[in-house]
Amino acid sequence: MNDKQTSVAGFRRRLGHAGDVVHDRWQQAPGWQRWAVYLLLIVAALLLPSETIGSFMSPDTDWATILFFPIGTYVLLAIGLNVVVGQAGLLDLGFVAFYAVGGYAMALLGTRMGWNFWVIMVAGILICALSGLTLGAPTLRLRGDYLAIVTLGFGEIIRITARNTDEIGGPNGIRGIPHPPSIEGIYIGDVEIFKYGVLDPRPYYYLLVALAVVVIILVKRWEKSRVGRAWAAIREDEDAAEVMGVPTFRFKMLAFAIGASIGGAMGVLWAAKSISINPNDFQFLLSATILAAVVMGGAGNLPGVMLGAFIVAWLPERFRGLQEYRMLIFGAVLVALMIFRPEGLLPSRQRKAELKEGSGGMGTLGAEVPGPESHGEEVASK
Repeated sequence: MNDKQTSVAGFRRRLGHAGDVVHDRWQQAPGWQRWAVYLLLIVAALLLPSETIGSFMSPDTDWATILFFPIGTYVLLAIGLNVVVGQAGLLDLGFVAFYAVGGYAMALLGTRMGWNFWVIMVAGILICALSGLTLGAPTLRLRGDYLAIVTLGFGEIIRITARNTDEIGGPNGIRGIPHPPSIEGIYIGDVEIFKYGVLDPRPYYYLLVALAVVVIILVKRWEKSRVGRAWAAIREDEDAAEVMGVPTFRFKMLAFAIGASIGGAMGVLWAAKSISINPNDFQFLLSATILAAVVMGGAGNLPGVMLGAFIVAWLPERFRGLQEYRMLIFGAVLVALMIFRPEGLLPSRQRKAELKEGSGGMGTLGAEVPGPESHGEEVASK
């Protein structure tokens, strides 16, 4: 191993050790300290739309607007995809399809049937869960590359069907989507937080924060339950899990349904904010971007996934003033992360161990690919 490889490996070890120290202290912290941190994080999220923060974070665009989309939207979509990819180890390249189903549910039920936003939210979640089951039933017996190809095709089928179906707007999409019902007279600072209109994106951002809190609580409870343990077993070795009595197909279906529900909920909220949607809003690139956020942040670790989604959404907006060079900077950051932190920014200990043992950081998908540390050990031994 040359000096450059040694320095990179040493840097990764130091980062890993620092993360382990923080993790141990967090695990040993009493409950009241954890709840205090959670409350502070929620308060910080509610204060993010401040113009003082925006002057640095997004000097060239409206900070409150990009907090809702793309930042908040990417974070919630990444949480949903993490259930499928990070926890169950199933590579889904068509996650944007569920986002589209939720958006079209809001558009159709709101414009043509006049349903209330909150009723549509529940209906959209149920429709997307059913869509996840519909996709999963014939395809989840596949694994690895084959599953990825099928899910990619599903995402394109949804988009092309929407474009070619005149009954749901065709290529022009649907306009005049209603906003959530407003409640006047309740303020945070100068913002009327329950008044949903066209100009101010902050009420929608606060609604997204509330939705994200509910989703995070549910996902963490699933992760720590027998469902989460079953997903971890499937991710590490599906054959061994099935031999040990885990009903793998049923739990994979559950992961797809939960991930689809979260994506659909975000689609409903986004459509209510956007007023109009069309099939071009649901390109494959969005699925790839959310997947990159999950892997970059640390698949399987919820704080890491949220951090990865934030960075993926924020960096191009932060350097928008550099025009074409902003994507070059974004790509350079991703390459640097692949070199110095291939397991993700904030990986869980379990996923770090899987990567070291050769799982490639993506469950059974990359089972034949040695991790960077094992490769370094082979070089050193030679």
